[in-house]
Amino acid sequence: MSCAYLLLALSLSVCLGYAVEVQRPRGVPLSKRQFYEENKPFTCLDGSRTIPFDRVNDDYCDCKDGSDEPGTAACPNGSFHCTNAGYKPSFIPSSRINDGICDCCDTTDEYNSGATCQNTCREMGRQERELLQKQAEIAKEGFLLKQQLINEAKRQQEEKQGKLSEMQTNRKTMEDKLEALRTVKEVAEQPEKEAKERHLKAWEDQKAIIHAEKDKAKMAEVFLELDDDEDGYVSVAELQSHSELDPDSDGALTEVEAQGLLGGVDKVDASSFETAWVSIKEKYISESQADSAAVDPPAEETRQPVPDNEPYPEDDPVDEEDENEDDDEDEEDYRDEDGDKPPPSVHTPEKSEPDEDAMPPYDAHTKALIDAAQKTRDDFDEAERALREVDDQIKSIEKELSFDFGPSGEFTHLYSQCYELSTSEYVYKLCPFNRVSQKPKYGGSETNLGSWGSWAGPEDSLYSAMKYDHGTGCWQGPNRSTTVKLTCGKETVVMSTSEPSRCEYLMEFTTPAVCQEPLPDHVLHDPGEL
Repeated sequence: MSCAYLLLALSLSVCLGYAVEVQRPRGVPLSKRQFYEENKPFTCLDGSRTIPFDRVNDDYCDCKDGSDEPGTAACPNGSFHCTNAGYKPSFIPSSRINDGICDCCDTTDEYNSGATCQNTCREMGRQERELLQKQAEIAKEGFLLKQQLINEAKRQQEEKQGKLSEMQTNRKTMEDKLEALRTVKEVAEQPEKEAKERHLKAWEDQKAIIHAEKDKAKMAEVFLELDDDEDGYVSVAELQSHSELDPDSDGALTEVEAQGLLGGVDKVDASSFETAWVSIKEKYISESQADSAAVDPPAEETRQPVPDNEPYPEDDPVDEEDENEDDDEDEEDYRDEDGDKPPPSVHTPEKSEPDEDAMPPYDAHTKALIDAAQKTRDDFDEAERALREVDDQIKSIEKELSFDFGPSGEFTHLYSQCYELSTSEYVYKLCPFNRVSQKPKYGGSETNLGSWGSWAGPEDSLYSAMKYDHGTGCWQGPNRSTTVKLTCGKETVVMSTSEPSRCEYLMEFTTPAVCQEPLPDHVLHDPGEL
């Protein structure tokens, strides 16, 4: 009966969260209780030696590993186990035992120091349970949001897969259409090309006739200019008057050279002058051109600016009266010519003659062929542009589908999104699966802190961290990189950023996507090791 009552009391105490302490030497954790059996010799935990049990916690270090003095400060490498009933158990170095400072919340480390310690384990346990409860609530809500994200990601993936299949099917149709339009374009461009070539050839033939007529007229004009005695012949002597025709450019046109230009004869008539004209027309300067060059005054030399009220050195001094008279005469001339109006300040250029070498416009038939071919080109270009757009969209969807968005796609919602954190100096921007950047708050260029690399969490929690690398290089240092640590939260927010090492940044980021299914309530109230 007494045994049953004791068992019932023990069960109730555990259910109600009361501490049930198992007897063992001071400073020994429950997990090592079996090594410390009273009335039996104690073997050091490193196996180095065996000692009588009464030398355990006798304030003298017998074992090299300090395991015989778990409750005293005798061994420098020993450790003391704080039971901390009602809170979390912990270990402290043996050197802190009875040092007058309360390290264990249950005060067990200061059992013989005389220090006044207060047991705060229950209060700390209460605060810890409240914190865990809040975290559990966040995790619970976050996990529900995560399920919604997973369902949405699944829906989006199916939608994108369907869209991708549809676009790939449409692409084949568009490609066939493009090839058909290419054929139509090539068929329409052939008569256009032939019509343009006919038009160009007709114009070149016409232009050749015009040039030939002009050349013939010029030849007749030059023949008359060279025929000084008007006897109907151009002689060697008459040709020698034009030294610019000298073949060897020695400044003199000899009789032999002139005879050579005339085809080996002493003189030629108008019908035979064509042979000589071919040889001299490139160099020949007409007499009217020569007279014009002789009459034209040389261009004025550029004058350097001189100080005000100082005459140019080369100018003769002019009396003020003469100068005034000249000004009056000039003014009267302007009035006579323009009817008391001042001369125009802007010179109006004369209308230029139409370019005789410009090709005339196409005829109506050729224009119609050009318009028809242009229409096929426009249709082809439009179809080609549409196909390029489809290709770009296919590549974009394939790229998105290739990302690892978590075991159930829970991180899909982060794609194509950016999140900012503003500090006193900078604005940090995280664009998941793309890049991390930093920009001065009050002006300046943006700095790349890393581009998407991979998931970087530990093996048992791979999706708890992201790595962004190959950012902008530091001055005489490595390229910048960023590690993004993900924690559970109801909202998706950048919480903080820091630079633990030079050019290596750490960013805290909360999102429901990392929330795990919450533990049962009874686990949160586990009283722990006692």
